[in-house]
Amino acid sequence: MRDRYLSVDQVAEVLGTTARFPRRLIAERRITFVKVGRHVRIPESALTAFVEADTVRPIQRRRSRFEKVA
Repeated sequence: MRDRYLSVDQVAEVLGTTARFPRRLIAERRITFVKVGRHVRIPESALTAFVEADTVRPIQRRRSRFEKVA
């Protein structure tokens, strides 16, 4: 499967942020990117991996020993 390469503005739109946030991720080397000449592109798979790695899953509430089981 071929990856789509997204511009900084496209990544910002997907994430719902300003372009400053993806630029900071690039500057801090927190996301994979490709330089094409002077243009910076982020592979869609790298964006997906970044989001999945930083996704916080809800914790399962443990049942209290005093709760009644139905």
